[in-house]
Amino acid sequence: MRELLAHAARLGVSVHVAHLPEPYNGFYDHENQRVIYDFKLAPIERDCVLAHELAHVYLGHHDRGDETAEAAADAYAAALLIDPERYAQLETIGLNPEEVAEELGVTVKLLRAFVENHLTRVRGAAYTQSRMGAGQFRHAARWAT
Repeated sequence: MRELLAHAARLGVSVHVAHLPEPYNGFYDHENQRVIYDFKLAPIERDCVLAHELAHVYLGHHDRGDETAEAAADAYAAALLIDPERYAQLETIGLNPEEVAEELGVTVKLLRAFVENHLTRVRGAAYTQSRMGAGQFRHAARWAT
């Protein structure tokens, strides 16, 4: 949480907690440069919602309900919250997605966003943070079959 609040400060937005009406868990108020999340959220949900809303700030999203913007915010939030090295370690021991998400302290939805947007699978191995040249990838793990 501390890292997320520091990230919010670097982005120039304040973070507030409030009781929000259903179905809202959080939102980015561009006009007032603040992110608001719901008081009822569990710690993992809170972190994921806050990271998602900070993604909207970082990515410059102003409109609500744009599915492309929502997917981009999930991808950014996943990259912000998930340590690729820890993910690689967890994948090698054959945990199911729910268990991996719990171990990483994220929702299954954000774990899926991480897998879809930040992994490359090649011949039985999962790679993150691709780069060109020798070594090709920073983190790699063989998954259980």
